[in-house]
Amino acid sequence: MLTATALAKTHGSRHLFRDVSIQLSPGRRVALVGANGVGKTTLIEILLGTQDPDAGNVHRPINLSIGYLPQELEDELIGTVLEVTLQGAAQIVALEQRLLELQEKLTGLDGADQDQALSEYGETQSHFEQLGGYAIESEAQRILAGLGFDQDSVHRDVRELSGGWRMRVALAKLLLAEPDVLILDEPTNHLDVDSVAWLEEQLSTWTGCILFVSHDRDFIDCVANRVVELDGHSSHEYVGGFSDFVAGREARLAQLEAAATHQNRKVSETERFIERFRYKASKARQVQSRVKALERLDRIEVPDSKQLNAKFEFPLPRRSSRVVVEFEDAAAGYDNETVLSDVSIVIERGRKVALVGPNGAGKTTLLRLLLGELDATRGKARLGNKVDYARFAQHLAEVFNVHRTVLQEFKASIGDQGERNLRTVLGGFGFRGEQVDQKIADLSGGERTRLALAITMANPVNLLILDEPTNHLDLPSCDRLEDALNAYPGTLILVTHDRHLIRNVADALIVVRDGTATWHEGVDEHLLRPVPKTAEPGPTSVTSTNKHNEAREDRRNEARRRNQMHEATKALRGELHQVERAWEKAEEELAQLQTQLGDSATYDDPQLVRALGERHEELKDNAADLMEMYETIQRRLFRKQAEFD
Repeated sequence: MLTATALAKTHGSRHLFRDVSIQLSPGRRVALVGANGVGKTTLIEILLGTQDPDAGNVHRPINLSIGYLPQELEDELIGTVLEVTLQGAAQIVALEQRLLELQEKLTGLDGADQDQALSEYGETQSHFEQLGGYAIESEAQRILAGLGFDQDSVHRDVRELSGGWRMRVALAKLLLAEPDVLILDEPTNHLDVDSVAWLEEQLSTWTGCILFVSHDRDFIDCVANRVVELDGHSSHEYVGGFSDFVAGREARLAQLEAAATHQNRKVSETERFIERFRYKASKARQVQSRVKALERLDRIEVPDSKQLNAKFEFPLPRRSSRVVVEFEDAAAGYDNETVLSDVSIVIERGRKVALVGPNGAGKTTLLRLLLGELDATRGKARLGNKVDYARFAQHLAEVFNVHRTVLQEFKASIGDQGERNLRTVLGGFGFRGEQVDQKIADLSGGERTRLALAITMANPVNLLILDEPTNHLDLPSCDRLEDALNAYPGTLILVTHDRHLIRNVADALIVVRDGTATWHEGVDEHLLRPVPKTAEPGPTSVTSTNKHNEAREDRRNEARRRNQMHEATKALRGELHQVERAWEKAEEELAQLQTQLGDSATYDDPQLVRALGERHEELKDNAADLMEMYETIQRRLFRKQAEFD
């Protein structure tokens, strides 16, 4: 078990977090969420021991094994895909090598030496079998197949692969190792929808502990049984998946806001007392006591909701032809090898289309074909008349001038027409105030992605092509992107594995699979959650798959139940909140009246006293009625929630 208590960390003059505690024990699958820059990666590095906290401590048992997948690989992987994956089972590989050595040794021995070697061979073989040594290569092949590798690619040298595929190899190596604590930083960034579905199956039944950072709501909901949020100050833990986190966070913020309102009311009363009796000698001690109390007061901070409500306004593009993209019996490929064929698709003006399918199936080929970067070997692929397009890809965030500020890079990239306030435009993508004057070199990966998106989407185009735009983004940034895409007035082609984004933005799917691309009207959930790849059928694998499917279905049913309960009780919770606010307001006014009635100067005016007394009785009755109404609504809410248990 890995335990961290009261951690605090500061970068320069900025406090990342304080009083953060986290417990990683077997069976816990913890999602770590929070905005870019709040210290998620820093916290992970503290837990790993590669960085020291300013305060607090981390307890790691000596024999604890920890596996870590960073967002970007730092160590070079040497060997074939299968060889590197098998390095995750280093102990088994070493035993296998020892068995081979002993086999060779036995041929040249006799007598007592042979007996001793046979004894060692038997012990080594027994240990090898206990650890599942004879099945380890088969298990490695199963994991690699789940992550998208075919039989030919597992024998390729890892150094020949792209960065995304190398990340998959590193993930496969970790999954094969089965460490006590598995720490993953955005593990779905380089996966397609098939591999994400497969990984969900593996992690949702993981017997050890998992701590992972992800922006994928569906992935969090399926895998996590706890969510820890870093909010720029401290941490808050919620039991359950993403749906539970949203509901719990909403309740916590409501309580926090009520507590802050109550505290502000008390502070105002204290400040009025200090101001009134500041120069009265008989009250000097009381005034001084209250001044010190205010200085010691730990103010309750409520997160700024404006961060979640930023909207991006698009410049109006010119009107394109009705047909924006057209494929007519198109085929394309490389080096006389066909990748796609029989593609006949029409995308009309204003449609928002998600392009999905496994990596390597031809999504990039299809995009290159429609943009004219690749010639069709048969049929036609063309853009319509008056189509202006912009394309976002991850490499855009890697070519920034790191010596420029955010504003300077944005201005240089889009051109300053002098017609818009560029700070306002950047504000729509989360860069506010002094943040626009930050150097590119100081930005996190997520912040660079946001800037690249802002540059892509800033100029008026009527066709927007986004290739994995949510990679490296935090959840608030994903929300802003979703709002922006829903507000976008043109045609959208979206390539992403983020099923939540697809579900909330797209109105059609193009599925690239089995050498062709097909159009599907609407968003079919089965196409977003394809059947995961499994090993060759056999009694063990079938039983395991059935268990995975049953567990997954149970989690889906539970998430569906929570969502239904959340929707069914939404009106009652809103009504309860309104009554609670009215009750608090009545109590606040009542307290002010009581203070006024307790002031001897009030009684100099009999009419004022009479009016205050009548108002006091009226407020008492009102507060009592509101309290009774609150309790009634609360009972109705409990009964409604019980219907879903």
